[in-house]
Amino acid sequence: MKKICVFCGSSMGSNNIYREKALELANYLIEHDMTLIYGGANVGLMKILADRMLEAGKEVIGIMPGHLVQNEVAHRGITELIEVKSMAERKDLLISMSDAFIALPGGFGTLDELAEVLVLDQLRVIEKPMGLLNVNHYFDHLVQYFNLGVQEGFIRQEHMDNLMVDENTSSLIRKLESYKPVEMGKWIKDIKKESK
Repeated sequence: MKKICVFCGSSMGSNNIYREKALELANYLIEHDMTLIYGGANVGLMKILADRMLEAGKEVIGIMPGHLVQNEVAHRGITELIEVKSMAERKDLLISMSDAFIALPGGFGTLDELAEVLVLDQLRVIEKPMGLLNVNHYFDHLVQYFNLGVQEGFIRQEHMDNLMVDENTSSLIRKLESYKPVEMGKWIKDIKKESK
């Protein structure tokens, strides 16, 4: 795992802990000589991550649709800024270029990106781990929603088990390193059987 994609807010959040944890994650990536791949912005938690990585001389790759670049939210100081035509193309590139994914707190965009990774992994389109850095219990209600999906029979337990969740950066990344893709054949058979 060398190229880590981080999904996170284009806002700073209302509590300083979000900035602190973004810096902590950046420091971990720096110490382990990893590359940051992210949405390319010069605002919010995205900026915190990118600036810290750049200060340490590390590679930072940003991917951003042209209409956002024109709105002057692109980070012009990163190693490489890739301009794309659409949000969908941005996600495709973020996913194809990365070895693993970590979500920090964010809004609708962060939710969209992490859901895309979970679905592609479930369908074995990709075999890459997804983790939630659960800063300040930010993702508790989302995890609760996913667990309800398991309880009510809409999410397979094995897929839920492959979503790594931790409050600690280093232990989350250790979990990502232990990722094993779920065999698709069994759960496809199960849902066919349930649908009779």
